[in-house]
Amino acid sequence: MTSFDKPTHQPTGPSQEARARHARVPDAQLPDAQASDAQPTEDQKAVTQAALFDAFGGIRGTVETMLPGLLFVMIYTINKNVQMSAIAAGAVAVLLVIVRLVRKDTVKHAFSGVFGVGVGVAFALFTGTAKGFYLPGMIYGAGLGVAFTLSALVGFPLLGVMLGPVFKENLSWRTRNPGRKTAYTKASLAWGLIFLAKYAILFPLYFWGDETQLGWVLIALKLPPMVLAVYFTWLFLAKAPPPINVLAEWEAEEAAEKERKAAAKAAKAARNPQA
Repeated sequence: MTSFDKPTHQPTGPSQEARARHARVPDAQLPDAQASDAQPTEDQKAVTQAALFDAFGGIRGTVETMLPGLLFVMIYTINKNVQMSAIAAGAVAVLLVIVRLVRKDTVKHAFSGVFGVGVGVAFALFTGTAKGFYLPGMIYGAGLGVAFTLSALVGFPLLGVMLGPVFKENLSWRTRNPGRKTAYTKASLAWGLIFLAKYAILFPLYFWGDETQLGWVLIALKLPPMVLAVYFTWLFLAKAPPPINVLAEWEAEEAAEKERKAAAKAAKAARNPQA
């Protein structure tokens, strides 16, 4: 197991107790070849679906991501006022974060959304055009498309890096679970091609289309490509071998090491009762 597969701190090595514990680990935590040969179950498919749903923000996260941009387009369509549209979009994004903070919900998706909207607002106010609001997100999305595609082609799929911690496998799929590496590669390639196709439509509109038209096309293409990419990810991962739970392995080895030290200390005390 490499240092990328589990936390840096680890005991000196697995003992008999650790190996015995591994024998009792369920399918989703089987090591190496066992996990690679295991067949996906309905439970694993459900776990994969739930993990992806959480990783990409779910329905609420999707709505919060789309709402500021939709508000910007609606207001700009009505009055052509870039400043008013940008401020309204930024205010809604901040409000959504505040609501999550008050409710003590997770804010990682909300913060990423408000950051993206904030950059768009700054560009819109600086350039004085609605296209300025759209440009940062378009550059970011196109960059992601290139990154996903290249990472799949070089054999280090970006989606595996992103989702490895979600499935508690970290980067163990790289060397210990070839079936999941293949699934991550296919999924990353799907994300890359879908994103590149999306922005192949949007950038010509940015350069030669109307600002209002571009805004509504952006809104229309916000959700369907994302849903399609997530679906392909679920499809590939649900059919892949279960992840190797490197955190469970580390905990088992840590517990076995503590047991070994306690047994050694007890044995030493038994040999030297007067010590």
